[in-house]
Amino acid sequence: MAVFELPYGNETIRFTIPQQCLRGVLVAAHPTPDADTQQERVQKALEHPIGSQRLCDLAREKRHVLIITSDHTRPVPSRITMPLLLEEVRRNNPDVRLTILVATGMHRPTTQQELRARFGDGIVDRQEIVVHRAEADEDMVFMGTLPSGGELWLNRLVREADLVISEGFIEPHFFAGFSGGRKSILPGVASRKTVLYNHNAAFIKSPFARQGILQDNPIHRDMLFAARQANLAFVLNVLLDADKRILAAFAGDAQQAHSAGCEMSARITSVAAVEADVVITSNGGYPLDQNVYQCVKGMTAAEACVRPGGVIVLCAALGDGHGGEAFYRWFAERSSAEQVTRDIESIPAAQTRMDQWEAQILARVMHKAECIFVTGEENRELIETMHMRWAPNVDAALCMAKERLGADASVTVIPDGVGVIVREGEA
Repeated sequence: MAVFELPYGNETIRFTIPQQCLRGVLVAAHPTPDADTQQERVQKALEHPIGSQRLCDLAREKRHVLIITSDHTRPVPSRITMPLLLEEVRRNNPDVRLTILVATGMHRPTTQQELRARFGDGIVDRQEIVVHRAEADEDMVFMGTLPSGGELWLNRLVREADLVISEGFIEPHFFAGFSGGRKSILPGVASRKTVLYNHNAAFIKSPFARQGILQDNPIHRDMLFAARQANLAFVLNVLLDADKRILAAFAGDAQQAHSAGCEMSARITSVAAVEADVVITSNGGYPLDQNVYQCVKGMTAAEACVRPGGVIVLCAALGDGHGGEAFYRWFAERSSAEQVTRDIESIPAAQTRMDQWEAQILARVMHKAECIFVTGEENRELIETMHMRWAPNVDAALCMAKERLGADASVTVIPDGVGVIVREGEA
């Protein structure tokens, strides 16, 4: 028997697979890190920026510096990165006004408790911190027209600041190619109207709006434009290992530093697809497996490996339930995933509705395979209302899969579905 432990909330979930059924195990090839500590990796990146002056020199004469940071749904190690960023900004300008803007995009507002967990009490108590609200039109300013034709509205703090910088992390993203960099601006601190347009059905359906693809990706193209309009001058992006520790850091010019990080991420995370009847995966544990909404990301990795008509098993704690009422209702108010797809693909870009992009991708996955969630029983009704199946553990899910596919069903395991780029057709 092959033994596996997948991330599940803040713990792991253990199961076994008969060796004769196992087709493959897809994991990122994280290199052995150097002897530096996580802090030292970040500090060296700040001291040797890519395509830019040092941040302390950029900030020297500035009156107001804006640092955009990720929200509670992202495992950015801000307790390490933020103090170093603050120190670097103030090195040559100790009295500068400094505002931290939490890039919630279209997510719910980050709570005080989550801010303290992310930054620590010292930063929360002493720094000016603003949580972005995409629906607050009074907080937005018009910043131009996107290449796709949509209006670009951003948080007014972007225009008011003398210097705009951001921190974040880079991983494969299921429709933007990679996270990090320009995503701090769009969707991070953009208005509801702008995010909705950027996430329209035609863009989501594009074959270039996939994990690991930036070239010809229409969503990425708009995001780059937004970052330039926002004058995003400097980024600090990190790559994380399987334990959410900083593996590498990239600082400097918003596009060049991000590109360098994406290149390393692609080298580490690209794996060849191994087709199987059943694919078992996770969403990388907390914080990314807090809700069904976020778990769509991990399911797309399984989608690339499961044979048509097969079964995807996703292990997730779902402490935050569905993750979005509109997302949930796309399924709860329709009879099937097929109906979800038909309804969404008929919506013009300018009329994009809340969370339709996540529903569109989940419905696409559900077209290809039956989806089973391994999660607590308190989430059973939620999962079944969304036209998926619930199982209390992986063994039960495998029994359900074998009832459908036969006792000899083959299995591929992807321990962290958000941590790999599955290249189809390369097995």
